[in-house]
Amino acid sequence: MSGWETGLDDEEAGAVMRTVARQLKVWREAAGLTQAELAEAIGYGEDLVGAVERGRRIPRPEYLDAADRALGAGGKIAAMKRDVAEVRYPKKVRDLKRLEAEAVELGAYNNSVIQGLLQTEAYARAVLSARRPPFTTDQLEQQVAARVARQEIVNDRAGRAAFSFVQCESTLRRPIGGRMVMRGQLERLLEVAAFHNVDLQVLPLSREENSGLDGSFRLLRLRDGTAAGHVEVAHISRVITEPKEVQLLDIQYGIIRAQALSPRESLALIEKVRGET
Repeated sequence: MSGWETGLDDEEAGAVMRTVARQLKVWREAAGLTQAELAEAIGYGEDLVGAVERGRRIPRPEYLDAADRALGAGGKIAAMKRDVAEVRYPKKVRDLKRLEAEAVELGAYNNSVIQGLLQTEAYARAVLSARRPPFTTDQLEQQVAARVARQEIVNDRAGRAAFSFVQCESTLRRPIGGRMVMRGQLERLLEVAAFHNVDLQVLPLSREENSGLDGSFRLLRLRDGTAAGHVEVAHISRVITEPKEVQLLDIQYGIIRAQALSPRESLALIEKVRGET
């Protein structure tokens, strides 16, 4: 994959890419190279070089590095990697990532797949590959990279955010991607559950009561004292800011956590399922 398409309705990405494209063209013309000659020099197709200069394709970091060397830009082209880093991901992912970055507390319940912030790359690829209608190869790579990039906020370093996750037991037993992918995913859950700022719980299938049957959702408490919710169904992603709606999600999440196993009991169940996988 040598580049990603920019969304036609993504004004932010479009503005950044027009600036980057203009700079790349100026450097190429100053070096006296045609698009074909630059393409040969950096090892990419002429069509891609043209698409990047028209702002229709988002160059990967290695493309910018190669162009910087070929055009003798002394790091000035490579420095634009920071400018394109965020806009390479879909707008709804960027918006969600910004919201997550503002959270001091994040809670999530999932009953269909493992929460995106906890997914391994292999598991995420399997989940996204199951989408219908399917993503193109380029779109799939873009979506996987975006999901992995969001996970940087969940770590075991001293941080400002506290996380709680509740997974329905069905998500542990659904062999998405096959046995090896699922085993790796379960091991990732055990790893994250050991972080000092993470509580991971499992809602067993044996429970007679499950207040999360209507679907997955998330709650975020932000630095400014406000709260927001997030729900995603099929192709619809919605951020909820209406206080009454957020309050309902908060109440629902509290009930779900009470219905779930304790973190210690949940770890034992995850380890048991991993042993069976």
